[in-house]
Amino acid sequence: MVQTTYRVGIVGASGYTGVELLRLIAGHPQFELVVATGDSQAGRPITHLYPSLALAYGDRTFDAYDPAALDGLDVVFSGLPHGVSMGVVPDFEATVGHVIDLGSDFRLHDAALYPQWYGAEHTCPQMLDEAVYGLPELFRSKIAGAHLIAATGCNAATAILSLAPLLAAGLIEPQGLVVDLITGVSGAGRPPKENTTFSTVHSDATAYGLLTHRHTPEIEQALAEATGQDPTVLFTPHLVPMSRGILGTCYGRPTAAASGLTSDDVIKVMSDYYHDEPFMFVSDRSPSTKATLGSNAVHLTARVDPRTGMVMAIAALDNLMKGASGMGVQCANIALGLAEDAGLTTIGVYP
Repeated sequence: MVQTTYRVGIVGASGYTGVELLRLIAGHPQFELVVATGDSQAGRPITHLYPSLALAYGDRTFDAYDPAALDGLDVVFSGLPHGVSMGVVPDFEATVGHVIDLGSDFRLHDAALYPQWYGAEHTCPQMLDEAVYGLPELFRSKIAGAHLIAATGCNAATAILSLAPLLAAGLIEPQGLVVDLITGVSGAGRPPKENTTFSTVHSDATAYGLLTHRHTPEIEQALAEATGQDPTVLFTPHLVPMSRGILGTCYGRPTAAASGLTSDDVIKVMSDYYHDEPFMFVSDRSPSTKATLGSNAVHLTARVDPRTGMVMAIAALDNLMKGASGMGVQCANIALGLAEDAGLTTIGVYP
């Protein structure tokens, strides 16, 4: 049986999510890369910036952005920075099969939230109603066949996947959820910034986005849609000196109906919730970021503390894979009706 080949483009291929897409597409059995734009790198060989791709792309160069070059493609991934996709995606979305945006520009349904959390008005709010939130484990049926998919952010995915099983089962109160998260430096993107240089990050850990982090409404929105609850979340991320990876520790108070809950109970609830999910691994072991490095897997566990009465859920994932490009490919596979794990792996790189 001959497999169908799907023609794929990347807008914004020179960043960290872009290079991860390039790697995944090179290993995908049914994807053919047609366009890979990178305006700041246009004309430069891909492997000059990313030597790791030498055997996959040879002397191929980054393309300059031209929406006409995307006409008729089956899938276009947008790996542009937050706030940029909304000004670019309208140029080509009507002429391609499926658009997978890896930024945040189409994740929130309410345009009024963008000035509050992102500091700017949304320039094409009419597209927000069309966009499907791209978290397969919770919204797979909506992703299938969808035209515009807003892939879940790395921080948000960690929190949502940790808390959704407990909220859905009515085990924790939706109000006053706390998410503490540590993340690697690659989450800030490839361009250098004052707070992400080696000298700044080395031997340091810093909390950021205090009370105002832009992924907060995304977490609340997805949890509300998936569980029927009305959650409020206090989310605090911390930058730590590692290249990639996220570890999230989430806390909630048990509901009255969950009196007498044990750690074994919450682990079973979480395990049952993700029983048939190809990328979800639940156990009683404490997750680690390195265990998920380079894979599309999420490792989870949960605990109940009888002393304080708190319920705790912990998740680890690779922010450039399940938190970005791997999530995007998984969504594209579902949208096209392909095997969901095509071109993806559950196996991490170790040590």
